[in-house]
Amino acid sequence: MANKSLFKSIVGKLIPQADGRNEEGAAAYKFTPEQALAQYAMTGCMNMTFYASAVEQLSAVLNFANQVAPEFIARLAIYARQKGYMKDLPAFLCAVLSLKNPKLLQQIFPRVIDNGKMLRNFVQIMRSGAVGRKSLGSLPKKLVLEWLDKHSEEALFRDSVGNSPSLADVVKMVHPKPSTPEREAFYGYLINKEHKADLLPGIVVDFEAYKAKSTSKVPAVPFQMLTSLELGKDEWREIARNAAWQMTRMNLNTFLRHGVFEDHELVKLVAKRLADPTEVRKARAFPYQLLMAYRMANEGVPGQIREALQDAMEVAIENVPEFAGQVVICPDVSGSMSSPVTGQRAGATTAVRCIDVAALVAAAAMRRNPTATVFPFEQKVVSLTLNPRDSVMTNAEKLASIGGGGTNCSAPLTLLNEKRIKADVVVLVSDNESWVDAAHGRGTATMQEWGKFKASNPHARLVCLDIAPYATTQAIERADILNIGGFSDQVFEVLGQFSNGTLNPNHFVGLIDGVEI
Repeated sequence: MANKSLFKSIVGKLIPQADGRNEEGAAAYKFTPEQALAQYAMTGCMNMTFYASAVEQLSAVLNFANQVAPEFIARLAIYARQKGYMKDLPAFLCAVLSLKNPKLLQQIFPRVIDNGKMLRNFVQIMRSGAVGRKSLGSLPKKLVLEWLDKHSEEALFRDSVGNSPSLADVVKMVHPKPSTPEREAFYGYLINKEHKADLLPGIVVDFEAYKAKSTSKVPAVPFQMLTSLELGKDEWREIARNAAWQMTRMNLNTFLRHGVFEDHELVKLVAKRLADPTEVRKARAFPYQLLMAYRMANEGVPGQIREALQDAMEVAIENVPEFAGQVVICPDVSGSMSSPVTGQRAGATTAVRCIDVAALVAAAAMRRNPTATVFPFEQKVVSLTLNPRDSVMTNAEKLASIGGGGTNCSAPLTLLNEKRIKADVVVLVSDNESWVDAAHGRGTATMQEWGKFKASNPHARLVCLDIAPYATTQAIERADILNIGGFSDQVFEVLGQFSNGTLNPNHFVGLIDGVEI
């Protein structure tokens, strides 16, 4: 018989020594500066999280940005915006590049700053002094001017929603020189100066006419422009009739309050819009956005619309991979996962929690892989029966309703080992702040249990999907272990590539390095 104590000591020596501490003070593995910066870029929103303040996040991002090449920052800004659909961090990385490598900023600016919201974010960050300056500077000013010049008056008007700064504030800062009489009239209108009203674009004319009550036709402008006006039931129905997909999803309860759904034809129209696969893809709909819309819809929202949200979910999860082998999904349902996924911000905290995202990943994976096993965990694995034939909405709600307890990332791996369960892919969805299983000796408990699991499942792969902006992990990066951050559908793409062995050898960082500038 093999010497068990000797075997244990050999396995222990093969486990890498932990070189860091997580936010709970327990042993962890530090990310490389590139990994850490990518993690923050794909999960951070510069708001307070369960463990870190916005100021601490800002300091961490600047620290890691100072340790990586400007080219990596540029590629990451593009990746975080185009794949992760993030807003604050890509704009912040552009601001960092304005000092580190202005030439690179010039190359990537149009690809990252792709709408009015992103432009205002960039200007706000530059003027805040967060990256070391409180003015735009000559090149950033030139880039803002070029951005304005490339957009039509109508597009700029639609992008003028929002403040601090408003688009009008941006125009006042950079003093663009109008190239046409129409542009001159529009800028004058935007900053409230004398202008020729007959040269304004039609959408502006319609909006001003409606404000002046010289017409009853509701203009096809962004919804936010109309909320301060007196609107009756007919006007609200017209707004719903013309609304874009995202606005429709976000305002179901508003439409209900204003009598929109008393019109049965409008109910059909709204339901058809929400379920339209082309519209869902065009809106870049996150699965969790649909889950929240479904959960938050009041009882009076018609069942036809609720069903449409479930249809839309099936489209939104189309990037969830089908695994060739057996998959085990382990969503973290501990207390820290109750924190908002984009952090806490006064007056604008999202209702989407980290646990909602973890639950949705598990439910979506089960939907696409009916043989998948789901082990929710906190201090221990929580017993829960899920039916793969149930909708993604139903299973996600069941998982998200657990909540509470300490974090023990090794718990599901321990269970796999105890029950000798076979698997080809194991996915942990967590904030990685494990402390209940604080290990003695080398490494972390997660790595110790993974080592045991690999002994009987030599070809297995482990994915640690982190949905919070911290700089450590419980499982060190290597050929069979992938650490990835984010909560858009891009994580499913990467997960699929890793599981079938086609992912870049450098994993997540390798994907970012592959972005063309």
